[in-house]
Amino acid sequence: MHEVLHPRNWKPAKGYAHGIAAHGRMIFTGGMIGWTGDGRFETDDFVGQVAQALRNIVAVLAEGGGRPEHLVRLTWYVTDKAEYLGNLRALGAIYQEIIGRHYPAMALVQVVALVEDGPGGNRGDGRRAGGGSMTLGPSGHSDSFTRDRLPAAADWPVIDISAFPYPDWLNAGVELTDRMVDRGFGDHTALIGNGRRRTYKELADWSNRIAHALVEDYGVVPGNRVLIRSANNPAMVAAWLGATKAGAVVVNTMPMLRAGELSRIIDKAEVSHALCDTRLMEDLITAAKENRFLKTVVGFDGTANHDAELDRIALRKTVRFTPPPVGRDDVALLGFTSGTTGEPKATMHFHRDLLIIADGYAREVIGVTPQDVFVGSPPLAFTFGLGGLAIFPLRFGASAALLEQASPANMISIIEEHRATICFTAPTAYRVMLKAMEDGADLSSLRAAVSAGETLPAPVYQDWIARTGKPMLDGIGATEMLHIFLTNRFTDHRPACTGRPVTGYQARIVDDAMQERPRGEIGRLAVRGPTGCRYLADDRQKTYVKDGWNLTGDSFWQDDEGRFHFAARSDDMIVSAGYNIAGPEVEAALLSHPAVLECAVIGVADQDRGQIVEAHVVLVAGHAGDALLIKLLQDHVKSAIAPYKYPRRIVFAEALPKTQTGKIQRFRLARPAE
Repeated sequence: MHEVLHPRNWKPAKGYAHGIAAHGRMIFTGGMIGWTGDGRFETDDFVGQVAQALRNIVAVLAEGGGRPEHLVRLTWYVTDKAEYLGNLRALGAIYQEIIGRHYPAMALVQVVALVEDGPGGNRGDGRRAGGGSMTLGPSGHSDSFTRDRLPAAADWPVIDISAFPYPDWLNAGVELTDRMVDRGFGDHTALIGNGRRRTYKELADWSNRIAHALVEDYGVVPGNRVLIRSANNPAMVAAWLGATKAGAVVVNTMPMLRAGELSRIIDKAEVSHALCDTRLMEDLITAAKENRFLKTVVGFDGTANHDAELDRIALRKTVRFTPPPVGRDDVALLGFTSGTTGEPKATMHFHRDLLIIADGYAREVIGVTPQDVFVGSPPLAFTFGLGGLAIFPLRFGASAALLEQASPANMISIIEEHRATICFTAPTAYRVMLKAMEDGADLSSLRAAVSAGETLPAPVYQDWIARTGKPMLDGIGATEMLHIFLTNRFTDHRPACTGRPVTGYQARIVDDAMQERPRGEIGRLAVRGPTGCRYLADDRQKTYVKDGWNLTGDSFWQDDEGRFHFAARSDDMIVSAGYNIAGPEVEAALLSHPAVLECAVIGVADQDRGQIVEAHVVLVAGHAGDALLIKLLQDHVKSAIAPYKYPRRIVFAEALPKTQTGKIQRFRLARPAE
């Protein structure tokens, strides 16, 4: 039971109560910023609005027989945190004038807007997202860079987290380590790699030591962006967890990236600190030399020796770490993905998102148990790899065997050695595994073979079932969505089929006007659910999200039973062996060679890799288009950008097909399917 508190001489509230006295004891009230008791909007001035809000609160308290000193909690909801911080002195004076020197527990929450909810009036604050509403919870970030750069409310997809009722304050790094120790998994093996095993207790302790070092010795504050550069090894996982516990926003990067590529990421995210495997320092140091954002580069030992600066400092720290409070809706991870232009996009993922993909897909589809051992090839710098090789096993007390060189041969060896049960890789590797099983390899321990990153050909799916008697789980995810959202199941799978949405997600096939297409017709894949696209300060948000739906850039069709089938990429991204490669970036690398006059890059079908990069090159006069030059050009690209992006096929041409305006017609370079 409760009593509505309505101060005398105030106009009736519309759609909300000025105050509620619950059980006659506790009063809940809102400040109604800028509105006076007689319903007028007092002022557009920020400090004046706050003053009016505080006076309103005092009036409601008085109506309930209370005084300002009875306040026990005060939450400030602001649309511009910078404006709030810039007026702190004036706000302090106003607060003392109206409330006095009584200071209850306080929290600051930044929201996109304080909205009018229909004709009934103001019902508080909300984040409007594609026709739904999403209110961001409190933030613990003292560096508000990422929250300040979230997309405009109208450009958000619809996000439904009703199935994941996490608390307001949540640190994913703590949940994946210290909480697991609390649950009794301390002596269980968490990570295997570089010749040793690490238990959950060891991983929790090591990541806590790193967090101490970052905060106490390197000045990391919650919200700072921390870049990590490493291959897949336990030290990288510990660095990621330690930075996450410290409240940092982590940017994981692949070891193959060159200085120029790293510089673009650092500039986009305004990275202040970087942690790097000492074996990979050269390109990062080059990128940092002239960078105005990156000021601190710290090496760590990616082997098992703990022989690097970060390791030595961390070893002096206690294993107990009290993490600074961060919100479930604070950004924890920036996942970078190349656009078709080669300009990187940063996808923003909250602490809650990192747990949602485990508590959703991994729990429902894979059914992870503490007895499982994960193995796979995707880099931890990819969200597909971070989920499949770190978040999923750690969430459920399972183990992950990590490989720095995850060739199919190495994966076969580690599956046999550690009796791995769950594998995440691309169809290219599964083809090699099938051949290895023919030659006597024992992969019988695998109970789940998850395929993503490129289309799973029906023959590979069929051969796998014939050889193992177990289905291959084809799925599709996106960096923007964090992980897999469409998938086959153990009890519901078909060849050349991507299956059905993970519980909590919705998918449909739409035309260019966002109208749903009939079953059987190819269209654009649109999806929404508990995760969704949030680009960091990027106009491409408006392209990826339409009417509250995420448009993944894939063309699909849906059969009469509701399953989804891949047709093609909707854009001109080249997807080779699970890697996204932007053609213009490869063209730029080729054009930097003195022998290249013009070039155009396309993706062509390949039986083993799905697609390969094919470059059509016009040479400067005097250069011979022979095998030696092909090798020189390929090596040149490998030295300029990540080696996996190099053109595996080079075709020399006298000229490139162009429009009358000079635009290259790349579609004319593609040969008809054989």
